[in-house]
Amino acid sequence: MSELSGKVALVTGAAAKRSMGRGIAVQLAKDGADVVVVDKFANPASIWPGDQDWGGLDAVVDEIRALGRKGVALTTDVSDSADVDAMVAWAIEECGKIDILVHCVGVRGPMPIPVVDLDEATWRMLIDINLTGAFLVCKAVAKTMIPDPEGKKIVLISSLAGVGPYPGGAGYCASKHGLLGLMKTLARELAPYKINVNAINPGGFDTNFRDESMIKQAEERGMTVEESLKTPTAGPTGQAGPPPIPLGRLGTPQDIADLVSFLVSDRAKYITGEDINLSGGAS
Repeated sequence: MSELSGKVALVTGAAAKRSMGRGIAVQLAKDGADVVVVDKFANPASIWPGDQDWGGLDAVVDEIRALGRKGVALTTDVSDSADVDAMVAWAIEECGKIDILVHCVGVRGPMPIPVVDLDEATWRMLIDINLTGAFLVCKAVAKTMIPDPEGKKIVLISSLAGVGPYPGGAGYCASKHGLLGLMKTLARELAPYKINVNAINPGGFDTNFRDESMIKQAEERGMTVEESLKTPTAGPTGQAGPPPIPLGRLGTPQDIADLVSFLVSDRAKYITGEDINLSGGAS
């Protein structure tokens, strides 16, 4: 396919081997786009066996270039406005424009922690990265889209936590509710320019996003992380057991990449301001 031929995509949160960002970046390259991949760390740590030799952003760039597309990488802290502005300026300098933004950066933080026990530093960290980071990235990228707007696309990766809160996840849930509010407002503001803005709410996905909770779960079980990875996982509230997903499995990065591929294409030009649940039926 070359549906996105001539387009330039910016994908944040793309360095981890098992990340949604990596899967999305590679899919957009398959669709014909040149891709700028961004993350805070060039090669973040992974708890999964076999990931030790992963090359991080450089490896993702290699995958993009192997598909015949231009791939470039940059490390950026999305919660820092100066860093974000420099990232966008660099992307424009390297590739000339940004047609597509897919913002995948997110942290879940420790959980489950009731509101009465949640410390202010953790709350602020979740809001700074998950919500303020999205605001800064969208603001900087949208400014570059408006002068030549038609056909430009923004997709934010949110969470089912943004539509279905649960005990012990106040900071994360609040940040994702806020993210959906940001998306819907931005969609209205950019609609006159024919720029589409949407969000995806993933449910349970088998990605590196689960690493922190898996480490905590192993400690609580008195197991090594490798042992714990082989046993049923705990849900966001800490209850052990297989996820209640009607389709019978966790989602994969390719599942979300396929949906992003549609949303940034001309096939989705009449869709804006929507948040789409992607949960295997769990929602």
